[in-house]
Amino acid sequence: MRVLIVEDNPRMASVIRKGLAENGYAVDLAGGGHEGEDLAAAEPYDAIILDVMLPDQDGIQACANLRRRGIKTPILMLTALSGTADKVKGLDAGADDYLAKPFEFDELLARLRALLRRGQGANTARLNFADLEMDLVERKVMRGGVRIKLTAKEFALLEYFLRNPHRVLTRTSIGEHVWDMNFEGDSNVIDVYVSMLRRKVDRDFERRLIHTEIGVGYVLSEEPV
Repeated sequence: MRVLIVEDNPRMASVIRKGLAENGYAVDLAGGGHEGEDLAAAEPYDAIILDVMLPDQDGIQACANLRRRGIKTPILMLTALSGTADKVKGLDAGADDYLAKPFEFDELLARLRALLRRGQGANTARLNFADLEMDLVERKVMRGGVRIKLTAKEFALLEYFLRNPHRVLTRTSIGEHVWDMNFEGDSNVIDVYVSMLRRKVDRDFERRLIHTEIGVGYVLSEEPV
């Protein structure tokens, strides 16, 4: 999943980015409200972490502007202003959740997972398809009762497949949601990672789940497309 962090404090932004990357998220940074608003409108993010206190345009205004522009990406607002009135302003502007600073990183992760589940209409921290199961909290993947060990990027790639079963995912859409803005679309890195993921998810099992749609991309399906 791809996340945009809008935070003007370089140290805070770096800490959040590192923590999210370690948990398999693709992360882009914006240092101000206008930059964050432009990126959020131009790129297909799965979630936005938006600080309220920004140097050029506060997060509440940026959030309101995005909603007026029809951007429905889930927004988690961060702020040192933890009063009820401040939270109400943010939520009324269109934010989906509010987290007061200082915060525990585990809570940020949990709230982010909750936002992503809400967007998927799911109510658990598990993704399932056929005999494949992913635990988003413990970051475990099982197939047919067998534990499958994945790298952070492989985990993120499989998560994207599991959130979009039976849908043919183009290399462009995979790159947009699993890699950050520095991803080079003309490289073969996606094909390499899909190949590595297949070896772990499909090779030792009778039924293959990740299939190729020639000339288009890949699909998670119990039957070839």
